[in-house]
Amino acid sequence: MGAHVSYLGKNDLQLGKKESVQDTAVVLGSMFDGIAFRGFEQKTVEELAQYSNVPVWNGLTNEWHPTQMLADFLTIKEHFGTYEGKTVTFIGDGRNNVAHSLLVTSAILGVNVHIVSPKSLQPDEEVQKMALSISKTSGSEVVVTDNIQEGIYSSDVIYTDVWCSMGEEDQLEKRFELLKDYQVNQHLINLTGKNNTLFLHCLPAIHDLNTEMGQLCFEKFGVTCMEVTDDVFKSDYSKVFQQAENRMHTIKALLAITCGELF
Repeated sequence: MGAHVSYLGKNDLQLGKKESVQDTAVVLGSMFDGIAFRGFEQKTVEELAQYSNVPVWNGLTNEWHPTQMLADFLTIKEHFGTYEGKTVTFIGDGRNNVAHSLLVTSAILGVNVHIVSPKSLQPDEEVQKMALSISKTSGSEVVVTDNIQEGIYSSDVIYTDVWCSMGEEDQLEKRFELLKDYQVNQHLINLTGKNNTLFLHCLPAIHDLNTEMGQLCFEKFGVTCMEVTDDVFKSDYSKVFQQAENRMHTIKALLAITCGELF
């Protein structure tokens, strides 16, 4: 697209340590035409946006993952021709940034959304209230449940994510016990009652033993996969790699529309 990129990692910045986020935002805004933030605290990206005076893109925080949603709904539209009237079901750790973003984005777009998680891992109450409030205007059906069969039935899209988010690896045993019944396998896909269900995953996925995490899970639990089985991950109805590619296309569009006239 003709842009020039500078990468600043966690060891290159003093965000909130020796320099306030506000001061950093002013400095970066004077040097760059846009800032892509991928980190932990939502308040950090919001302060960058408030004080930098340039476009700021949220590439991921603990609470939200909006750019992932652009890729996800493009993938759904490419597969079905539309996302209107469809039901998207997330199963697994419903407190994470992907589940939160899926819940609210679906409500905005008028897409029916189900979050299927154990009660202790269901989305934040404030996020649920936000989605329900938006759904009153859009007509989206919002369901949050720990009942797998009820939550999965009639789903057009089954979506899952790793069971331990970044920084929570020490809770692997606890998460496995909570979520082992929520694994996306062929039996669960069959519970949708549909023959054209789409499978999505924002990656990386623990679906075989070809990773260190996969090997660790095998040693600890004697399993060859975690949140999704290998046969589902590699099935014809799995569009995870198309979904991954679409992150590039949608982010290019996001950059183009927020940076003004490029050509």
